[in-house]
Amino acid sequence: MTHWFHRNPLKATAPVSFNYYGVATTPAATKVCNDLRLSRTRLLELFTDSSCNPEMMKNAADLYFSLLQGFILSLDDSSQECKLRYIQNFKWTDTLQGQVPSAQQDAVFELVSMGFNVALWYTKYASRLAGKEDITEDEAKDVHRSLKIAAGIFKHLKESHIPKLITPVEKGRDLEARLLDSYVIQCQAEAQEVTIARAIELKHNPGLIAALAYETANFYQKADQTLSSLDPTYAGKWRKYLNLKSCFYMAYAYCYHGQTLLASDKCGEAIRSLQESEKFFAKAEALCKEYGETKGPGTTAKPSGHLFFRKLGSLIKNTLEKCQRENGFIYFQKVPAEAPQLELKANYGLVEPVPFEFPALNTHWTPETVAAFDLTKRPKDDAAKPKPDEEVKPLKEPDIKPQKDSGCQIS
Repeated sequence: MTHWFHRNPLKATAPVSFNYYGVATTPAATKVCNDLRLSRTRLLELFTDSSCNPEMMKNAADLYFSLLQGFILSLDDSSQECKLRYIQNFKWTDTLQGQVPSAQQDAVFELVSMGFNVALWYTKYASRLAGKEDITEDEAKDVHRSLKIAAGIFKHLKESHIPKLITPVEKGRDLEARLLDSYVIQCQAEAQEVTIARAIELKHNPGLIAALAYETANFYQKADQTLSSLDPTYAGKWRKYLNLKSCFYMAYAYCYHGQTLLASDKCGEAIRSLQESEKFFAKAEALCKEYGETKGPGTTAKPSGHLFFRKLGSLIKNTLEKCQRENGFIYFQKVPAEAPQLELKANYGLVEPVPFEFPALNTHWTPETVAAFDLTKRPKDDAAKPKPDEEVKPLKEPDIKPQKDSGCQIS
């Protein structure tokens, strides 16, 4: 089963040379700086390399983060921060607010910004894989795993590292709690979509599928509510996606709940449940159109033309017709005026983020290496600071051509 996921653009960043002439006073110190520059450049290249896989990404990210930790961690296990933490200015754009960059002279800002991009890459990798026509079981597992890894990274950044920033995060920016919470919840919901597709494929109990769909719809609704106080200019398109997915999975929940009711000889209630499913599907269809017409960051698509959307429409129609036939021939039950209350709790298949930790400090960092940085030799007009008007060019993300049945186009 193919999937369609909305994606916001990657963050872009100004180049960093890590050239500290006169400050790095030994060959070992110079080598660490050179390794930092090369590993950062390599990691940024992989973000837009369509052949990159999770193993390549993990290796490149671990190398850069292990080196960057030398600017952050104190080597003597004291509470005192590393003297190199504020040696370099880093500049990053925002996924929602376009190419308007933020800059901080703080290695922790670089750590969380690059970490955010790594998490976003995992979501984009999952989206690319999930959009294939004939996705294999192993590929579906990769999608599931990548989304859980991304959720774990977003969660770890929010809980353990962003609070350490000296400069508070600006409202509506990527590193703000509301956005990170939404990203975590969205990753969980999308991973559960893969679980639902698998459960349907293996013809699991309709009650389990209905419960998973209901929990997933609630996840999407929660993610949408988390973004409700953000400026719609930036978050409007993203919220349309979350809203339409919530309606879509409510339609799924009522559809499969109807099947459960029919199996229990409650045909009248089953018809009412399917009618409610039709309502949510129609609402999702309207939101699909609104999504396509809403300007804002992220993918441009016509989700109502996607195979996953069309399949549900046919399923609802066929199941409702079956219930109505059965009721006309066998049950003759009254169809209730009120839709059944969904009080469904999934006991299996719920997704939790994979716990994430940054790698340990690179072994090239020793007390001698840190001591070899003489901060008194820094020029007064610090060349490490980017000029205020320095442009940060957006990353050229790979052009993902949609499958013939996907109805999606990447802008």
